[in-house]
Amino acid sequence: MREVLPGISAVGSPDWDRRSFDALVPLPHGTSYNNYMVKGSEKTALIDTVDPTKEYELICNLVKLGVDGIDYVVVNHAEQDHSGSLPMILELFPQARVLCTEKCKDLLVRLLEIEPDRCQVVADKEIVSLGGKTLEFIVAPWVHWPETMLTYVKEDRLLFTCDLFGSHYASSDLFAGDNPEIIPAARRYYAELMMPFRKSIAGHMEKLAGYDIAIVAPSHGPLFSPPDMIFSAYRDWISDGVKNEVVIPFVSMHGSTRKMVDYLTDALIQRGITVRPLNLETTDSGVLSMSLVDAATIVIACPTVLFGPHPLAVSATYLINILRPKARFMTVIGSYGWGGQAVETIKGMLTHVKPEILDPVYINGTPDTGALKQLDLLAEAIMEKHRAAGILHQ
Repeated sequence: MREVLPGISAVGSPDWDRRSFDALVPLPHGTSYNNYMVKGSEKTALIDTVDPTKEYELICNLVKLGVDGIDYVVVNHAEQDHSGSLPMILELFPQARVLCTEKCKDLLVRLLEIEPDRCQVVADKEIVSLGGKTLEFIVAPWVHWPETMLTYVKEDRLLFTCDLFGSHYASSDLFAGDNPEIIPAARRYYAELMMPFRKSIAGHMEKLAGYDIAIVAPSHGPLFSPPDMIFSAYRDWISDGVKNEVVIPFVSMHGSTRKMVDYLTDALIQRGITVRPLNLETTDSGVLSMSLVDAATIVIACPTVLFGPHPLAVSATYLINILRPKARFMTVIGSYGWGGQAVETIKGMLTHVKPEILDPVYINGTPDTGALKQLDLLAEAIMEKHRAAGILHQ
């Protein structure tokens, strides 16, 4: 339990040991479940709860803070790592009312069996006074989930953002400060969870520009004061701008596809392009996701397994499709033994992204002189596309 500002305390908990989130997202730095107690002269509000695994720590922090009553529990987002302790809080504080959006109420009822009459639905820009501290609710759908809202404390210029602007990062420091690891952790978090919603986030950030914000308090990772560093990073990530980068997620069974990747990598480097070859046997999904944030081109490299692409390439393609990166160009390279539909299968999976598809280079067997010539032509085509896009200057 630590004071953020007079009357506002952080009562959540770091999770130093957790290494996977949603059985999907790697957590190399652990995570934290942040929530906050806001005490006015008349009423108190708990901003979000914590993951059920950290209920004990939350109760201990509330006891240390001397909390003997809670009037409101603000639920900015219904996902269980933030709302999972709500049933326990409502049992301990039977007078507490849940403040949330209409869609959030529906989810809390379904996911946690919260009694509907415990919930008080709030609208966009609605205000609740605690006495000397005023909460304003900013409805922000599709900042990760459709029911999300943000909560702004006017007097303290503090914005509670739940998942937005967060990072899976366990730290003993309450604020990010000048820790050089925070922005990379926030970028990983954005890439894994927020990138599919970058257009929605852009709209909500325009809305936030009308608020005077001194502190951003997310529900994962450290707080930002001032928030310029995280706001600047997000403006870059959510923009339509791409960089002179090619990402090559690849897998190779008997070496032929690897030879193609190595040759194409060198050919692109010789043309002044930054290349990130990522071996899917050893690359975690977070690293792949981060590499997609700004890349102009994605080249999926894989061999054929029986009648289609290697399963690791299928997984990477699925991830690319659901994350919806802003890459402008994509293609496929690889090798097959006796047939299959690898290229057609991969193209067919790309239903949510609409890059320009460059001519694939898919060969039978190990790459010969003719195949290497095709890779040179592909490198030349990528160079010309990057140059036409204004991101490669030679």
